[in-house]
Amino acid sequence: MNVIADSVTMLRRNFRHTMRNPLALFNGVVMPVFLMFLMVYVFGDAFSVGVDYADYATPGLMLTTICYGIGATAIAVNADMTTGFINRLRVMDVSRSAVLNAHVIMTLLRSLVAIVIVTGVAFLMGFGPSAGLAQWLGVIGIVVLTVLAIGWLAVAFGLAAKTPESAGLAGVPLMLLPFLSSAFVPADKMGPGVRQFAEYQPFTPIIETLRGLLAGTPSAGSAVTAIAWCVGLALIGYLWARASFTKRA
Repeated sequence: MNVIADSVTMLRRNFRHTMRNPLALFNGVVMPVFLMFLMVYVFGDAFSVGVDYADYATPGLMLTTICYGIGATAIAVNADMTTGFINRLRVMDVSRSAVLNAHVIMTLLRSLVAIVIVTGVAFLMGFGPSAGLAQWLGVIGIVVLTVLAIGWLAVAFGLAAKTPESAGLAGVPLMLLPFLSSAFVPADKMGPGVRQFAEYQPFTPIIETLRGLLAGTPSAGSAVTAIAWCVGLALIGYLWARASFTKRA
């Protein structure tokens, strides 16, 4: 119970920090919205995807939105370590692991707000999903699992980095990974090598699961693969974060 209460306290602290520095949410929304305009209005007609391009690109942009928000998490976690905040908790009756839990929960809340905004813009640009209530609940579930997985990886990156600046750069590969997936163009239209990488990397089944759910034609195969990737990445991030946290704190 102490861990839960302490996590809520740390979450309130992170929420206040976010309100004082809305640049984190701003960056997580502006770039995906810009990409939406770029892909739909500039490059959209160049791709033959069999459906309206706004419908095709929106699931990938949901994932891109999550990835663009992890830099703020990694920097915040690293700042807690390097500025001595964690050390000050040693003399207090506070669960230090609550700090990590709060960062992941704040990442989840920030990402959900950003995804709602980006999805709203997508609707204005012609996005027309065929999903029913059950499919939308599935979309929410996959999004939450993805954010938790990437959130724990971001926390691990922040703990492993030596400075806040390097912590921010540690998340860049994850930000670029959606561009080497089926987010914006079908994998089977890519060249040899790149196509195989896109087909077997973790983001492609997640995007395809979201795409199927939003189209009202979910695929059990891609959903199982997506969930397996999310659980696996979350476990890796969690164990890595706990090990780094124990070592540094």
